[in-house]
Amino acid sequence: LCLQVPELEKATVRIRQPERVRGIIRSLREQGVAKLQVISDFDMTLSRFGCNGKRCPTSHNILDTSRVISEDGKKQLKDLLHYYYPIEIDPNRTMEEKCPLMVEWWTKAHELLVQQKIHKGDIAQIVRESEAMLRYRHRMWDGFKEFFDQLHKNNVPLFIFSAGVGDILEEIIRQANVFYSNVNVVSNYMDFNDDGVLTHFKGPLIHTYNKNNTVLQGTGYFQQLSTRTSIILLGDSMGDLTMADGVPSVENILKIGFLNDKVEERRGKYLDSYDIVLESDETLDVVNGILRYILTE
Repeated sequence: LCLQVPELEKATVRIRQPERVRGIIRSLREQGVAKLQVISDFDMTLSRFGCNGKRCPTSHNILDTSRVISEDGKKQLKDLLHYYYPIEIDPNRTMEEKCPLMVEWWTKAHELLVQQKIHKGDIAQIVRESEAMLRYRHRMWDGFKEFFDQLHKNNVPLFIFSAGVGDILEEIIRQANVFYSNVNVVSNYMDFNDDGVLTHFKGPLIHTYNKNNTVLQGTGYFQQLSTRTSIILLGDSMGDLTMADGVPSVENILKIGFLNDKVEERRGKYLDSYDIVLESDETLDVVNGILRYILTE
């Protein structure tokens, strides 16, 4: 298979069960384009984790550190991050323990943002001024551009399931000129009043560990795609593994995990859960290589 997908030879790639993975990728190709859909997380999955030794911002970070937030607001948001982020990534805590704490974190953060009276009209500028970056190698077209273009050209639905801020991440994709008609986003969206001022966040609240059916009820998204039984799932956390739970009948699923942080400590858990693990890899090379193999006649 490495002849067809040479990217799997990259030093960043780890696979616990190579034979099984080969089988899945072959099946995805045999089932064909008409059955394929891609389900992906956004922050630190489609967007970069770091660049030149510096952390890249998530959609929440972009807002939290922007000029529309007061200094006091920034400090409070940072304090929340320092308290809750270690809990979010703690390998020794169960999902059951983490869930209520994540709800607490997101709720407090959203309340703080609402207090800032953010204007809808500022969002495009906030994103423009940020250091948000989608994944690529040298240029956008050897990364996210190829990824979004390949899916769009072949009419493959891309479902982005994000615990971030929907308005911000949509704007990032828009400014990258890849917000195509096949892209569908479920995320935390802001609600603005008639004056364009943020008043609250629309429900249901999506955090790292409830990306599953519970927040998809009523969207009916996957029901419309009931024939799309081949799935490529892209994530960077344990919580992302449930993103395909809403799909009615899955025939083949390939789970690709970006292991961005604390690699040694978390490697075992990622290899147990994801079919392919990409360690400290800021590109979409492997994903694009697999797509090229599946989508090429």
